[in-house]
Amino acid sequence: MTTILDINNTSLAPIYRMYQLMMHERQSIAIGKEPKLLNRITSSLKLVANVNKDKDILSLQKQVLRNIIESRYSKTKNIGVQHLLSDLDKEITTQEIMNVFILTCEYILVPLQQAISNIPSHDREYTQNIAKAYLDVKGRKGLADVISLWDDLGLKGCLNVERTEIIRAFTAFRVLLSNKNILEDEKDIVLTGFVQEFERRAAQKRKTRAGGSLEDVTNFIFGYYNIKCAKAPEHFQTDIEVDNWIKTKDKWLIGISCKRTLRERWKQVTSADASTLSKFKIKYIYHIVTFDEDLSDDKLASLGALRHIFFLPDSSQRLKDASKHIVLKDYVKPISKLIDVIEEQL
Repeated sequence: MTTILDINNTSLAPIYRMYQLMMHERQSIAIGKEPKLLNRITSSLKLVANVNKDKDILSLQKQVLRNIIESRYSKTKNIGVQHLLSDLDKEITTQEIMNVFILTCEYILVPLQQAISNIPSHDREYTQNIAKAYLDVKGRKGLADVISLWDDLGLKGCLNVERTEIIRAFTAFRVLLSNKNILEDEKDIVLTGFVQEFERRAAQKRKTRAGGSLEDVTNFIFGYYNIKCAKAPEHFQTDIEVDNWIKTKDKWLIGISCKRTLRERWKQVTSADASTLSKFKIKYIYHIVTFDEDLSDDKLASLGALRHIFFLPDSSQRLKDASKHIVLKDYVKPISKLIDVIEEQL
């Protein structure tokens, strides 16, 4: 019987196929993202091969594989489980391909998941101490710098981790393949597939970090200045995303929306019109926007009239222009004044 790493005479095409099969999400089923499950599967399959002298080891291994997967998802009635089991049954037709399946789980999927799990899901671990230093030294004048730097520092820190992890995982897998008598183009197929999947999943984490970065920095700033956040008003439902709420001295609320840019979302924001805000005792919606090139006069005028106030970077040309406008000047403020404006309402 061939051993798990004895693939000298085997095309790597089955590895790539197994890799795609295990990573493909079918109705939220992708066992390639569960390292504990994969480790249990591979150790069980190798144990069957090592201790059993039966000629029909493959049938036993396939049944073990089925039992483990069905047990893992026994509490869910997900048709994706049976689809996956059916696909595996059709693909794993020989002992050699079963060995390829084990190799794929053990040397591709588990290291890939470990590498992805080591990438931070939040920027804050790279930014909090630096942000605190800025506020300690510069005070409220450092607010704009903190918000501007938060994204940049977090991005660079997380990307450095990404680079370290992909190099480590890629190198280990390439060394494994280099010790085998395999055609270079077949190695390239699997290695590029590995990198492609790593990048896809790393990009998902980047998207998560990007969505929460401004919210994180605002929470940090509020914590630094001991500004307490309030509960959201009950039954307040609009398309606008409000990240924090602050209760004013007259018992009304101010919503804090943290987004890099308004872009096409600005029409959704208009759903929170003045009458709707008044109904829920919402005094203002403060928008903290770091990229304001798309904030036209029309947008500022339309939303400002609905009690939406925009805090823009202190160096913003848009802020400078709007501040000179007889109407728009009431709807824009520099980010450095955020805490001052909030404290006036407390």
